[in-house]
Amino acid sequence: MNLFAQMDAVCHRFEELSVRLNQPETAADPALFRKLMQEYHDAEPAVQAYREWKTAQDHLAQAKALLEEPGALEPDFKQMIQQEISEKSQDVAKLENNLKILLLPKDANDGKNVIVEIRGGAGGEEAALFAHSLLRMYSMYAQSRGWKLEMLNLNETELGGVKEAIFSVDGDGAYSRLKYESGVHRVQRVPETETQGRIHTSTATVAVMPQAEEVDFALDMKDLRIDTFRSSGAGGQHINKTSSAIRVTHLPTGTVVECQNERSQFQNKDKALEILRSRLLAQKQKEQQDAINSERQGQVGTGDRSEKIRTYNFPQDRCTDHRIGLTVHNLSKIMDGNLDDVIDALATREQAEKLQKFNG
Repeated sequence: MNLFAQMDAVCHRFEELSVRLNQPETAADPALFRKLMQEYHDAEPAVQAYREWKTAQDHLAQAKALLEEPGALEPDFKQMIQQEISEKSQDVAKLENNLKILLLPKDANDGKNVIVEIRGGAGGEEAALFAHSLLRMYSMYAQSRGWKLEMLNLNETELGGVKEAIFSVDGDGAYSRLKYESGVHRVQRVPETETQGRIHTSTATVAVMPQAEEVDFALDMKDLRIDTFRSSGAGGQHINKTSSAIRVTHLPTGTVVECQNERSQFQNKDKALEILRSRLLAQKQKEQQDAINSERQGQVGTGDRSEKIRTYNFPQDRCTDHRIGLTVHNLSKIMDGNLDDVIDALATREQAEKLQKFNG
């Protein structure tokens, strides 16, 4: 389908939605109204861009028509018209490219909230300390965007590192931004425990999964084994006193989730099921789409240093994203959650690749 036919279909649907949203029977069905309103808002930018593009084309046609006027034979007038045609041609091309971007297929998960898992990889205690730094970085990034972050499970070390952190992030565009963070993150720095001043290389793994609702992935309780055990960790008054921690095993896949952050066994169970559901949905989507690095199992790898997607080099004060060859300096700014420059560059690259396929 060419651009014009595609946009005619989008505009036709947009007008249809406008009519349906104003009908009493639609207003009487809240679920249907929300669904149609979301579709209306999703289509609106493309419809507006199409109208701007058509207006620019009309202006270009008017400028070209001036060349047919008798006065166009005069050199100064002709040069002025040609300059205008050149400028308006650029406007049309720019608006057409923007329109193509708006028509690119969207990731179905982009509007979802996320569950993020961070684990220390290669490097022992220093890897755990780096995982803690990443947890802090994402917490500050979520705060800067007005997202809500809730810790689902946290397993810390005695020195303040993180063996495993699992948390949810709720907010507009959470998955569309954080999905690029999945993979192995490498750090190069001198650990506080290093007496000789040597630079150590360590890793941590990050997995970002779209948060699965019950309607997205239904769990059959017959497929689950649920065990309780006493909480354990680096400290805390309620540690090891009651069997409030929960371990859920999904028998068909062998997937195991533990949750011990809450004092209540029921709260831990609910959060464990939430994590399990999201993991299984991510795996299901990976199998369906066969997309490398799009979901959890393809994202994380083994934590080996050679599988890195990004390096944080403290002695050189730089952050390098190896997927696009981007290097930014002022590493402390990155570690304080200022990730937009990096994420914007990754999103732009993905957009360019999709556009290339669209044009091809």
